[in-house]
Amino acid sequence: MLSHTISKSISLVTILLAPQAFYITTKAQNCGCSSELCCSQFGFCGNTSDYCGVGCQQGPCFAPPPANGVSVAEIVTQDFFNGIISQAASSCAGNSFYSRGAFLEALDSYSRFGRVGSTDDSRREIAAFFAHVTHETGHFCYIEEIDGASKDYCDENSTQYPCNPNKGYYGRGPIQLSWNFNYGPAGTAIGFDGLNAPETVATDPVISFKTALWYWTNRVQPVLSQGFGATIRAINGALECDGANTATVQARVRYYTDYCRQLGVDPGNNLTC
Repeated sequence: MLSHTISKSISLVTILLAPQAFYITTKAQNCGCSSELCCSQFGFCGNTSDYCGVGCQQGPCFAPPPANGVSVAEIVTQDFFNGIISQAASSCAGNSFYSRGAFLEALDSYSRFGRVGSTDDSRREIAAFFAHVTHETGHFCYIEEIDGASKDYCDENSTQYPCNPNKGYYGRGPIQLSWNFNYGPAGTAIGFDGLNAPETVATDPVISFKTALWYWTNRVQPVLSQGFGATIRAINGALECDGANTATVQARVRYYTDYCRQLGVDPGNNLTC
């Protein structure tokens, strides 16, 4: 885990959302839905937005809203990026790993990131993403979870994504991707061997950013319209929301409101959870 407040959220992408996603997947790995039903991103059959919306694999999937004409690269300027990473200590491993160039290269594979809704919506999404990344990595200081190799992040019930006993699935990258049932599907979607080479997330900066964008677009982007507080709940709800850790919630909100200020957009309502 990372130190102090950062450690509270390192494995959250798996503690909350991923277990739920995993259990759905194992119930219907092969989908095989009837023609009138959608196969969800987790391999389950249904006809609501949970099945036919984001990540729908087949069937009468809902068409996503059209992307707007916003240029994310023009918003995430070098000065904006430097304003984050410059706050990391010079000894941080992330200084020579994370870069705006790697982020923009990864972004080529996620054309809907920061491009849904109005221009203000785009700026709020970008501010939210970097607020969480700042909190998770300590201003891009950390690439890997501190002492992560000593921890067991293998869920043996995840038969669709079996663990390699010689590999560790601890937190890595901007979102600190964790657990075999996240590394497996992330690797499949991105194009690396997440189960047999999870360390790729800590050695290839473009793939590292892709894992963050993959998780974001599939798990967080769908709740953006509910306010920044909903994104906290999507990422670390059990450990922070409903009074569980108000200090870390407020830390995330401070980053978010600061980045909204820098990007010239109102942060909106419902900031906490």
